[in-house]
Amino acid sequence: MGHEEPGNESWDMRAGQLKVLLVEDNAASRDMLSRRLRRAGYEVCTAADGAQALRQARALRPGIVLMDMSLPIKDGWTACRELRQAPDTAEARIIALTAHAMAEDLARAMAAGCDDYATKPVDFPELLRKIEHWAGAARQAPAREGAQ
Repeated sequence: MGHEEPGNESWDMRAGQLKVLLVEDNAASRDMLSRRLRRAGYEVCTAADGAQALRQARALRPGIVLMDMSLPIKDGWTACRELRQAPDTAEARIIALTAHAMAEDLARAMAAGCDDYATKPVDFPELLRKIEHWAGAARQAPAREGAQ
């Protein structure tokens, strides 16, 4: 009756919506992506810098984080490492959003704790495929917690 399992806040079973945290400092891009993600059925919260992203992630416990890597205040690389180190956000699936498309940039994103990578300008259908792929992992997060 409205009770959620502990640790399962990233997936709202009642509404069937995955929480997505979109971290993007460009207001126009943030607005466009958040509208498209909501139309695709996701619950979307936003942040404009890395420090705000960490606060939002801790408060909202999203299943997916779409992280721009070039951010003010605290860059995406640092924010990703901190998300991975904190027990309450370590299970979130992080997809890097960046204009840096070289192989070493992909390696750097993975080393920072990202699960996947999407280049800008964003190919929205491809981004949705990646979100859906990692959404399965986000739904399984509580099971992994108990296995430790």
